[in-house]
Amino acid sequence: MAQRIITIYTDDLTGEESRDATPHTIAVDGIAYEFDLTPDSYDQLMEAVGPFLKAGRRVGRIKSGAGARKAQSGGGDTAKIRAWAKSKGYEINDRGRVPANIRKAYVDAN
Repeated sequence: MAQRIITIYTDDLTGEESRDATPHTIAVDGIAYEFDLTPDSYDQLMEAVGPFLKAGRRVGRIKSGAGARKAQSGGGDTAKIRAWAKSKGYEINDRGRVPANIRKAYVDAN
């Protein structure tokens, strides 16, 4: 039996089908959003958020899935966070979860 798979690309803003729709990701308040947009819709997005992007500071790339949660919470390298916390006088265990206040302080300092 033969099988035929057809992929239809749709602009998420207009709902129109287009071969030119490509994925774009933005993040607001630590939550990443992905849109499939045609060049015209992408231009509209950039026109809307462009002034904010120019005024803001770039803090790096947002990863997807668990990597995104690690990046937003200070990264997955708990050994570095623990060493930093100890050097700053924080009381922290050698094992287990790193407390949120210490992760936040680490992210703010770095």
